[in-house]
Amino acid sequence: MSKLLVFTAPHMVGYQDTEDTPLNPDDVRIKTLYSGISAGTELTFYRGTNPYLSKRWDADNRLFRPGEPATFSYPVTNLGYEEVGEVVEVGAGVADIPVGARVFGTWGHRTHFAANPDYVRPRLMPDGADPLFGIFSHLGAIALNGVHDADIKLGDTVAVFGLGALGQIVAIMARKSGATVIAVDLHDSRLELARSLGADVTLNATRDKPAETLKEMTRGLGADVCIEVSGSTAALHEAIRAVAYSAKVVAMGFFQGDAHGLYLGDEFHHNRIQLVCSQISGVSPETSYRWNKLRLWQSAVRMQTDGWFDLRPLITHRAPFERAAALYEALDQRPDEVLLAVLEFDGAKQEKDA
Repeated sequence: MSKLLVFTAPHMVGYQDTEDTPLNPDDVRIKTLYSGISAGTELTFYRGTNPYLSKRWDADNRLFRPGEPATFSYPVTNLGYEEVGEVVEVGAGVADIPVGARVFGTWGHRTHFAANPDYVRPRLMPDGADPLFGIFSHLGAIALNGVHDADIKLGDTVAVFGLGALGQIVAIMARKSGATVIAVDLHDSRLELARSLGADVTLNATRDKPAETLKEMTRGLGADVCIEVSGSTAALHEAIRAVAYSAKVVAMGFFQGDAHGLYLGDEFHHNRIQLVCSQISGVSPETSYRWNKLRLWQSAVRMQTDGWFDLRPLITHRAPFERAAALYEALDQRPDEVLLAVLEFDGAKQEKDA
């Protein structure tokens, strides 16, 4: 019997039981060890603000259509996209994937998952790697995609607005790309973490007037690139104010509702700002002949196992799978305390006890 986490209504977490079907000869069964919770997309479903809940997404025309039956309704079951697990069973036709192999990927907050070997092979964790590296495969890929979209040049000044888990990774990757990184957030605890992870300067948006400060720091030029990762339109407006003339602002946040606090007739219009959306469903056309989502995922794991950086300090809260509701409530109500929350499954407990 497998168990799947669902949202039964806004702010309501539940579970569904599903029977484990016999394994096909060419499949493998994975037991989940850890599953990271998205503080962006998942919280929009938890809060009931996701546009898929109120509008229909027309995939053929790539349009949301208000007034038509919504794409999703409760219970919402498509939750979780940063999992790592262990192969516990292989079909008779699978000879090259051993029981015990570790796998990263996207299969949702569930105890078990059956997958085709073609999915598993390119997602095998390196031997000896901490399985926790695997939960950053998707979040790290989103961050890396955003840094690619920013097109950072060696010596650039890059400001990152929003230092949740995703923003912290973006700041780390921007620094590794050769930029001077200015980290901006509302919470001093997040600013302190960003500083400990390599940010050159930290600014509290409620006290430090980021745009004015950045202009002063750069002798009136402004940042070469600003990357907005909070999903706040007020933060996006401040990023637009802080960037140099005809420079780029990358919008990575998942904005909800009306664009309150965004004034496009101000600096955006007068400074000829380039506003670029970065979203993991695709890569920039310039890199699409070399990069795709799978390479982004693989790179996010490889850079950790190769020692480029260690993202595990971003994990601030853990809880057993059966107590997921407490983690969602904490993410929703106490963003100053919770950065990245991780669900632990039975196999993870055995891992820690070993």
